[in-house]
Amino acid sequence: MTRFKKRTLYGLGILAVAFPLVTLSGCNMGQYAEPAHTAQKFDAGIEVRDYAPMIAAEVEVSGERKEAISKGFRLIADYIFGNNEPKEKIAMTTPVIQQADAKKAGEKIAMTTPVIQQADGGSWKVQFIMPAEYTLETLPKPVNPAVKIKQIAGKKMAVIRFSGATGDDAKMAAKRAELEAYVKANNLKTTGEPVMAFYDPPWTLPFFRRNEIMLEL
Repeated sequence: MTRFKKRTLYGLGILAVAFPLVTLSGCNMGQYAEPAHTAQKFDAGIEVRDYAPMIAAEVEVSGERKEAISKGFRLIADYIFGNNEPKEKIAMTTPVIQQADAKKAGEKIAMTTPVIQQADGGSWKVQFIMPAEYTLETLPKPVNPAVKIKQIAGKKMAVIRFSGATGDDAKMAAKRAELEAYVKANNLKTTGEPVMAFYDPPWTLPFFRRNEIMLEL
């Protein structure tokens, strides 16, 4: 076989693998329902959203941020895929939400350094928002006591959207700083810890992913 033919076949092989990955990644966007909200303002890539009340399945996990969200995802996925009473499968929604537990982590979370870091033993909350058709009374009950069902009040959030890998702490820190600068410049007051929201499955290519950082106003 000539060198040209070998290179051609090699190139076609790469395309054969890459094309399905790109197609699958692209199709993940908007595949699942999002929490009900209205966009009140948009400026420089930042939205201010009003979220309606919602119900979340929540777990608390410890460790580094990327490790913690993987742990939390597995626990809640187990619940929605049927480890509940009466063994009912619950529709997947987006995003998966991660937030530092300020009461338990406190000063252990280094948020002012260029890279967001989580000390060993720190605590994170990971949430899935439940489909809107459920109420606290009709939602299946978790079998695993680590999974808690919570009613969340409506709230206003300043949100910045970006792509990239879930584990890219440097980019997370940069986008958080950009959002905080916008909030400060517009004389908005925030409350609580930043919320990180991830909209795509882990196999999605980084440049197709939709990630967000939110600050409650």
